[in-house]
Amino acid sequence: MIELSHIHRDFQVGEETVHALDDVNLTVEAGEYLSIMGPSGSGKSTLLNLIGLLDRPTSGLYRLDGQDVTALDDRKQAEVRNRRIGFVFQAFHLVPRLTAEENVELPLILAGVSPSQRRKRVEEVLAELNLSDRSQHRPEQLSGGQRQRVAIARATVMRPAILLADEPTGNLDRKSGRDVIRILERLNRQGITLLLVTHDPELGRRARRRLHMLDGRLEQDSRGEAG
Repeated sequence: MIELSHIHRDFQVGEETVHALDDVNLTVEAGEYLSIMGPSGSGKSTLLNLIGLLDRPTSGLYRLDGQDVTALDDRKQAEVRNRRIGFVFQAFHLVPRLTAEENVELPLILAGVSPSQRRKRVEEVLAELNLSDRSQHRPEQLSGGQRQRVAIARATVMRPAILLADEPTGNLDRKSGRDVIRILERLNRQGITLLLVTHDPELGRRARRRLHMLDGRLEQDSRGEAG
């Protein structure tokens, strides 16, 4: 499903070149559950952004479902991203002036889904995440856990094949964090490929496959039973 070959991502900081990703090779099969760990600045979020088509490699090849997506223009990449990939971020990234329902509806509007279909899908995904009674609340009226559940609803309303989660429990209390992880893992069991960036070793061990990054390189790729 995901194939990265000799991926480099360089940034220019003043006169210095920073190698955020340094010759990364990675293959991820459909339905896998991976955690991506490593110290701050190791390249975890850069890798996730690149897989999510929010960034482009300086060099190397990225194939998604056999298609070379590095060769696509910005519009084509946006189409693939909207239909195939969902994102969950630490900071939620909800639109403050919109209700929970309206936030979840946004990807469907961008994809040109009809109003009747949009209503049906939004109602379904909010019900699945126990948010039906919060559908008309704006983000400021929701708890952190509820906001993250709205973010997950928005990320999955297009029924993506891949879900990318960047420190999804970072702004949550322990109980809310556990609830969010259980939801993400349930989605994985339903067939979504899940890639999770985390600083939390306990959380990282829950994944069946664990990647460890250091200085932009993939230092370790281990598999085993979820912890």
